[in-house]
Amino acid sequence: MSEGDSAGESIHGKPSAISSFFTRLGQIYQSWLDRSTPFSAVRWTVTLLLTAIYMIRVYILQGWYIVTYALGIYHLNLFIAFLSPKVDPSLLDDPDEGPALPTKQNEEFRPFIRRLPEFKFWHSATKGIVIAMICTFFEAFNVPVFWPILVMYFIMLFCITMKRQIKHMIKYRYLPFTHGKRTYREET
Repeated sequence: MSEGDSAGESIHGKPSAISSFFTRLGQIYQSWLDRSTPFSAVRWTVTLLLTAIYMIRVYILQGWYIVTYALGIYHLNLFIAFLSPKVDPSLLDDPDEGPALPTKQNEEFRPFIRRLPEFKFWHSATKGIVIAMICTFFEAFNVPVFWPILVMYFIMLFCITMKRQIKHMIKYRYLPFTHGKRTYREET
């Protein structure tokens, strides 16, 4: 490979100004993501605020129902991944018995590990809302549809999907929601 053949490099082997700009922009973005990690309540509040702004925009413009439907399906997909364990218990060796609490002294306890962690769930959901908001600025995405059918189909899809997920959770005895580590207070 000759000098300057790699992506983002100019003829003289130094990174181009455009490459440097986007690299720096990516670093700033990652820095803001890293700083926001411990503030989950604030992150989700901002996401809900963006969702409300998006819904108000769609309501006022009376269009972009396909984009909204696609956003809803995307969020449903993210939510199912958030509720699912990283290792599917239905794929384990013994089909009759899924993972359970240890019953013997030498058995190892396996905590619930999500397929999609909370931070990635939030980040993907927020990016989806921002992309859907950007789509509402382009008339090409305003496909005329009869929106009540989309709403009914989404509700039906949500109910069927959640019913299947809840049955899976009951069958393999896992609960994806925890309230953190149990703490004990000293009584004096």
